[in-house]
Amino acid sequence: MSANDPRPDELEGSEQPFVSHLIELRDRLIRASIAIGICFGALALWPGPSGLYDLLAAPLVAQLPAGATLIATNVISPFVVPLKITLMAAFLMALPVVLYQVWAFVAPGLYTHEKKLVFPLVISSTLLFFIGIAFCYFFVFGQVFAFIQSFAPKSITAAPDIEAYLSFVLTMFIAFGAAFEVPIVVVVLARVGMVDIQKLRDFRSYFIVLAFIIAAIITPPDVISQLALAIPMILLYEAGIWAAQFFIKHTAKPDDDEEAAAR
Repeated sequence: MSANDPRPDELEGSEQPFVSHLIELRDRLIRASIAIGICFGALALWPGPSGLYDLLAAPLVAQLPAGATLIATNVISPFVVPLKITLMAAFLMALPVVLYQVWAFVAPGLYTHEKKLVFPLVISSTLLFFIGIAFCYFFVFGQVFAFIQSFAPKSITAAPDIEAYLSFVLTMFIAFGAAFEVPIVVVVLARVGMVDIQKLRDFRSYFIVLAFIIAAIITPPDVISQLALAIPMILLYEAGIWAAQFFIKHTAKPDDDEEAAAR
């Protein structure tokens, strides 16, 4: 803002000492931790760590031969692995509270037009991440495990290790959750001016190839999981282009609006 600009600064008088910021940050971290702890306690009571692991392992167990189960090759795995899953589920369950604490901490330092951009992106990115995880669990896992078991020789009895399965599940959840964030990345890149809408459209054919390369690297070596990751990424890229146009129009700076009106 120039010295001759008569408009008041929205953030004028909102500055706080550095120590005050640290205290507020500590308080919000404590509140987020309490929310995670409450969710962890609730999940520990019901359905319990073992129940959560059974729920997580259900897509794989449904495809195993009759009588086959997962095994634990480490002495403490039957205790530690379900606790890890409970903690992960508690964090996801408390994520809205955690993100609210983050938003409440940074919001006072944002201008109005920045708040119009950041808050919707926080909400939409959270929803997209959850949708990606749900899509992976309810659709991809069943198809992938069925495909893998169809190729297993009759002389081999499948008995996956529970720690290896947890590692696989987390990798897939993160991969699909991150892949479903493609529209958010597109919107941010367009809104900050790194690329324009036309360049995003021109990059469409390259992104299709890139999506299949990413899917081939991240997912297991089967066609089903690769298509299940690549196709949603391509569709979400198109959705991101549309969303970018909307956000650029409705979250422009006041100066940008004035310049647009003057043209």
